[in-house]
Amino acid sequence: MDNYKRTLVTCALPYANGPIHIGHLAGAYVPGDIYVRYLRLRGEDVVFICGSDEHGVPITIKAREQGVSPQDIVDKYHRVMKDAFTGLGINFDIYSRTSSKVHDAHASEFFRRLYDSDDFITKESEQLYDPEAGMFLTDRLIEGTCPRCGNPKAYGDQCEKCGSTLSPEELIDPHSKLSGAVPEKRKTKHWYLPLDRYEPWLREWILERHKEWKTNVYGQCKSWLDLGLQPRAVTRDLDWGVPVPVEGAEGKVLYVWFDAPIGYISNTKELLPESWETWWKSPDTRLVHFIGKDNIVFHCIVFPSMLKAHGEYILPDNVPSNEFLNLEGDKLSTSKGWAVWVHEFLQDFPGEEDVLRYVLTANAPETKDNDFTWKDLQQRNNSELVAIFGNFVNRAVVLTGKYFGGKVPGNLKPEPVDAETLASIVPLKESLEKNLDTFHFREALKDAMSIARIGNKYISDSEPWSVAKTDMDRTASILYTCLQICADLAIAFEPFTPFAAEKLRSILRVGLDAGFDHRAGEGVKPADFGVKGTPGENFYAPGESRALHTRPFVILSEAEKTLTLKWSSLATSELLPPGHELGESTLLFRKIEDAEIDAQLAKLKAIEEARKAKEAAAAAAEAARKVEPAKSEITFDDFSRMDIRTATVLAAERVPKTDKLLKLTINTGLDERTIVSGIAEYYSPEEMVGKQICILANLAPRTIRGIESKGMILMAKQGDGKLRLISPVEVVTNGSVVG
Repeated sequence: MDNYKRTLVTCALPYANGPIHIGHLAGAYVPGDIYVRYLRLRGEDVVFICGSDEHGVPITIKAREQGVSPQDIVDKYHRVMKDAFTGLGINFDIYSRTSSKVHDAHASEFFRRLYDSDDFITKESEQLYDPEAGMFLTDRLIEGTCPRCGNPKAYGDQCEKCGSTLSPEELIDPHSKLSGAVPEKRKTKHWYLPLDRYEPWLREWILERHKEWKTNVYGQCKSWLDLGLQPRAVTRDLDWGVPVPVEGAEGKVLYVWFDAPIGYISNTKELLPESWETWWKSPDTRLVHFIGKDNIVFHCIVFPSMLKAHGEYILPDNVPSNEFLNLEGDKLSTSKGWAVWVHEFLQDFPGEEDVLRYVLTANAPETKDNDFTWKDLQQRNNSELVAIFGNFVNRAVVLTGKYFGGKVPGNLKPEPVDAETLASIVPLKESLEKNLDTFHFREALKDAMSIARIGNKYISDSEPWSVAKTDMDRTASILYTCLQICADLAIAFEPFTPFAAEKLRSILRVGLDAGFDHRAGEGVKPADFGVKGTPGENFYAPGESRALHTRPFVILSEAEKTLTLKWSSLATSELLPPGHELGESTLLFRKIEDAEIDAQLAKLKAIEEARKAKEAAAAAAEAARKVEPAKSEITFDDFSRMDIRTATVLAAERVPKTDKLLKLTINTGLDERTIVSGIAEYYSPEEMVGKQICILANLAPRTIRGIESKGMILMAKQGDGKLRLISPVEVVTNGSVVG
C-alpha cells in the first residue's frame, strides 16, 4: 500500500430485485466500510464506489410476475437498498446504478473497444425459443419436471428441491414460464470472451504474484484455473439491459456479468467526471474489491480478463471475500424469506445501527461460514457494548462532571499504574493496524474492544469514587487517565461503530480528521469546512452527501479545532489536555430486552411455519397427482358380475367408539339398506345426507361393529391416500345401473 498514492475501494453491486439482508452486509459492505473509514483516518486518499446492479433475467421475471416494468422493479429496490446502506452508515462516495445514462454509454464503449480489437469470438448455437412470447428463453424461464426427484417446478438450470444442476434438455415436459408454450430450438449468434486465452496470464498473475490473497479467494481461483477456462458469452437475447452496440445485434443486450462490473468504472466517472481516469488508469492507484464468496470468480478471473483485454485499466490489488453467513443455524434464503432484512432491522431497532455492525463484524465469516443468532446479538450488546465500552465511558464522564465540573482534571498525582495502563494500548494499536491492513476485521474489532476492557478494568480497580473521599489529587489523575482512554476509543471504534464514536466525540467535544471528501471536491478535507457556521452544526457537501452520510463532518468551535483527533493520535500520551470542557454525558448504548429478541424469534418462527405449510401443501398436491399402477387384466364377464347402481343417502351417523366409520341408510331404488363406510375422516354425517352416490350393490353382506353392512360405496383414492366420493354429475333415478 505504501507504493500507492490513492486507493479505490469497491463493494459488489447488489442485485436490484430485493432488499439487503445481513448476509450481504457481512459478506462485503460492512467490511468495506470499515476498511475505508480506517484509510480515511490514516489520511489516505480513498474513493468508495458502489451502486445497484439493475439488469438481468431475474428482474424481468419479477416484473412479469408483478405486472410492472423492469424499470419499476429496479427503481423500487434501488431506493430500498440505498436507504438501508445510508441508515447503517455505509459511507459510499457514490451509490449509483447500472441503468444510468453514464453507465449505458461507458459499458457500450467498453464492449466496442474489445469488439474493434477482435478480443471476442462469435458462436452460433441452437437455443430454446418461446414461439408465443416471441423471445429466446434463459434457463430460468424454462420449467419442467426434474428427472432426478420428480419436482414438477424445476428450472432449466437447477432443481431447487433436490439441488441438482440441470440443463433444459434434461427436463421432462419442459415449458416456457412466460406463456406455457413448449419451447423450440432456434439458431442465434452471440459474442464470447475467450477466457482460455487469458489462462496462462491469470495463472502467473494470481497464483504467483498474489499469494497474499485470502486463502478462500486464492483457493477458489486455483480450482477454476486447474479445471481449465472456457469462452464465456458476453451477450444475451433479451430486451432489458445495455443494447449490444454493433450491427446485427438487434434484440441483444450485454450479459449482466459483463455489464455489472463495468459499473464500478462508470460510477467513478459519474462521481468524478474530470478525474476518474486517475482512479482507473494510473499505476499509482490501488484497486480493492470487497465481495461475497459467490462473486470470487467474476472479480478475480472474469473482470480482470476484461480489464486486461481493454488494456488501459489497472487490475485489482486485492479481493477480500468472506464466506456465507447463516441465520439461526439455517442458510439465508431470499426466496424463502429466511433473512434479517436491513430496512426492517432499522425500523425495529432505531438508533441501534452500531449493534448490528458490531455483531456482524464479531461473527464475520472470514474463513468459514458462520452463524447469526438473535440471542448472540443481545448478549454481545448487553455484555460487551453496554457493560464494557458504554459503562466505562459513562462512569468516566459522569465522575468527571461530579468531581471536576465537567472539565478534564490535571494529572496531579500520577502513579506507575496510570502510565502502564496507557502504555498497554500501544501494542493494541499496532495489532489493530496490522489486522485492518490485512482485512482481519474480526480480530481488529477484538483489539478495539480490548482498549475498552483495559479502561473498564482500570476504573474498576482504581475506584475513583472511593479515592475521592480522601484524595482528590489522586482522583484527578485517575479520571485524567480514563478520559485519555475515552479519546482513544473515539478513534479506535470509528471504523466499527461510527455512530457511537461520533456520539463519544460529541461528549468529549473533539473533532475528527476523517480524510478527503471527493464529493465536495477532490483532495478537500472535512476540516477545511470547519471554519464557518455555528459550532456543532452539521455540514453537508454538495450533491447527494446528505443522503449518503448521517453526519459527514461537524463545524467546530475554535477550541475544538485544536482538539481534532487523528489515527496518529491513538495511543499517544495526551489527547485531552487539562481544563478541556466536556459535553453532556449520554449513554452510548442501551440494553436490549428479552421481549425485543422474542419478537424477532417469533417472526422467524412464523416464516418457518409458513414455509413448512407451503411445502406440505405442495407435497400433498404432488402426492395427490400420483396414480397407482394398473391392475391385472380382467374379462368382460368379470366386470358384468358387478352390480353397480346409484343410490341416495337418507340418513348418516357416526359409529360409536370409532373415528373412521359412518353408518349410512340409503335408498337403492330396489330397497333401503345400511352400509358402513370408513369415510368419517373425509365427510361428516351432515355432509352425506342427501348426496347421490354409487354403490356395489351385490357385495356379500358383512357385519362391522355389530352392524350388518350390505354393499360398498364407490370412492376414488388419490395418491395422497385421501378418499373422494364418486357421484353422478347429474341427478339420476336411484337404482340406475352403472356400466
